[in-house]
Amino acid sequence: MLKRIATAAVLIPIVVLLVLRAPVPLLAVIAAAVVLLTVREFLKLAESYGVQPLRWPTYIFVGLFFLLLATESAGDAPQLSTLKFVLVLGVASALAPFIFLTIAMRRGQMNGGYPAAAASVFAFGYIALPMAMLVQLRQQWAGAFLLLYLLLVVWAGDILAYFVGRSLGRQRMAPRVSPKKTWEGAAASLCASLLVTSLLFSHALQISSFLLRVGLIQRRDGLFGLEKPEMWPIILLTVALNIAAQLGDLVESLIKRGAGVKDSGNLLPGHGGMLDRIDALLFAAPVLWYYAAWRVMQ
Repeated sequence: MLKRIATAAVLIPIVVLLVLRAPVPLLAVIAAAVVLLTVREFLKLAESYGVQPLRWPTYIFVGLFFLLLATESAGDAPQLSTLKFVLVLGVASALAPFIFLTIAMRRGQMNGGYPAAAASVFAFGYIALPMAMLVQLRQQWAGAFLLLYLLLVVWAGDILAYFVGRSLGRQRMAPRVSPKKTWEGAAASLCASLLVTSLLFSHALQISSFLLRVGLIQRRDGLFGLEKPEMWPIILLTVALNIAAQLGDLVESLIKRGAGVKDSGNLLPGHGGMLDRIDALLFAAPVLWYYAAWRVMQ
């Protein structure tokens, strides 16, 4: 417990500072590092399923994807940056299966080629694409505020679910996949996310003004005046984000349980591996990105 709290106390301020202040290219580079560490853990899990993964081709493909993301669209208008991102995402997603299957043809044992290529394609879609969406989200109007909103929704839900589930949880949500997950914890998670959302958007102007005043954001990165959205759509969005985050946690538990391990790694004391830490974000990020992209295109 102490290791978990200490790790969170160190990482949370760093992550928030990067989300609010870091230029988009730097954010893309940091996201790439996180993705590569997470992909490494995922491919290690894949070995437990009898897959011999294409490690270096996967690392290179993901690295080049984020390099392109870091060099393109920075400083563009939100509509243009979104269109460029969709184009890059579509091309990369379409090419990934063909590239990895072609590389897998060089394998000596043909029955291992397809599983290896499939693991690489899945790693790209499951880990790299959602993290890339977070980077592109930063380029939207009020992008820093939206990212802060996403992090707070996920973190608040995760924290309260953990403590309520441990102390009051009785009804198991998915005992075969994650025996410690309870419906009581899930309900507490949703309540925490809604509470954080209500407080954050009710004081959006004051929070944005403070962040602007201390130099943590630029004006386009906050919510000011008439830019503040109506509350009911945000409440519905928060519900969707919370459900997606909890599903992300369960999906990662499914992968780990099938691999016969408790944690994806040991990189973060008290939290396990990098995949253990960002599993909820991987499902929640696309939900918020689609909302932001739809808003920009209106």
